[in-house]
Amino acid sequence: METYLVGGAVRDALLGRAVHDRDWVVVGATSETLEEQGYRQVGKDFPVYLHPESNEEYALARTERKTSAGYHGFSVDAGVHVTLEEDLQRRDLTINAIAQDCSGNLIDPWGGQRDIEQKWLRHVSLAFAEDPVRILRTARFAARYAPLGFKVAEETNDLMRQMVDDGEANTLVAERVWQELTRALCEPAPQAFFSTLRDCGALAVILPEVDAMWGVPQRAEYHPEIDCGAHLLLCLEQAALEQADGQTRYAVLCHDLGKATTPADILPRHHGHEDRSADLAQILSERLRAPAEWRQLAVYTARYHTHCHRAAELRASTLVDTLMAADFLRRPERLERFLVACRCDARGRLGFEQSPYPQAHFMQRAAKAMAEIDAASIAKTTDDKSKLPEKLRRARIETIKAAGKAEP
Repeated sequence: METYLVGGAVRDALLGRAVHDRDWVVVGATSETLEEQGYRQVGKDFPVYLHPESNEEYALARTERKTSAGYHGFSVDAGVHVTLEEDLQRRDLTINAIAQDCSGNLIDPWGGQRDIEQKWLRHVSLAFAEDPVRILRTARFAARYAPLGFKVAEETNDLMRQMVDDGEANTLVAERVWQELTRALCEPAPQAFFSTLRDCGALAVILPEVDAMWGVPQRAEYHPEIDCGAHLLLCLEQAALEQADGQTRYAVLCHDLGKATTPADILPRHHGHEDRSADLAQILSERLRAPAEWRQLAVYTARYHTHCHRAAELRASTLVDTLMAADFLRRPERLERFLVACRCDARGRLGFEQSPYPQAHFMQRAAKAMAEIDAASIAKTTDDKSKLPEKLRRARIETIKAAGKAEP
């Protein structure tokens, strides 16, 4: 029985990055051997065990054989005869197929160190094509390492495109797409995830609402980058610079989806795109089975982001209704995420990356003034409770007016 450190821990150490999790592969052992030593099995599909003391994951060396379409269609061989090299060969990218023995020696049969030095994301073998999740993983690694200069190797992009053409991307289930999408959104360069998927044709299959944004023009005086897809990538780049959380980045992703459905005869204007964007954000979120909070923020941002951009111009009643639609009195964090997403939208334009965004402060002041209204006192002085909602709304409108709504 021999154990080797593998995967991300070895890769990140070579990149000079912090190592947070360590995974091990075990060669020459059986499940019974590990269980006798106190290891606890946790893997259902694969023979993965937790170390009795460190709780780190130890997996028996294995090979996989494709038996049907999709990422579940595999038969696994984890016999004692499986070698380390065979186990490494089944991995996705060469940078993830490096092992380290107990003496610190590296075992790198597939050129991972070379590709780290040359900054390539390259598949280990043609077995890559057997698992469509690897398309998503490669795009996610592009989002993580693009700031370091990494790019997807041309032959790997060609292989991913062939997988898309063969229909493998169509077999991806919503849960796995959502898992990889949300992880990619939180990487340092989330825009690289979508560029990578688009380059190989997978974006049109996995996220067609997003893919449809490319080639749609906008007014150059407001959007010097013109293309809606280019604007989206700039917005995601801003979200990363803002260190926005995952919910906010997802809202940024969805905020302009409706521009792809703008009638051709009114382009490059996009009248009414907000409601269309909200509808598409709802559809996309339901298909991906996004959590309710993520979906609600995305739909709200899509519907009201232009209200935020024009906050100082809105009537007091419209401003009140916009803020109340966020349910900000009970969920103040939703409003804060919304304001970050709107700032990313405003700055996600060529030449506007450093522009001030006073609208966020304006909205915060208005929300604070509304929150200070004594709703309980108004309720006590209202005999007809059916009139209470409108009475509260009127009080909020008057409060906004009294606070000097139009002040910068």
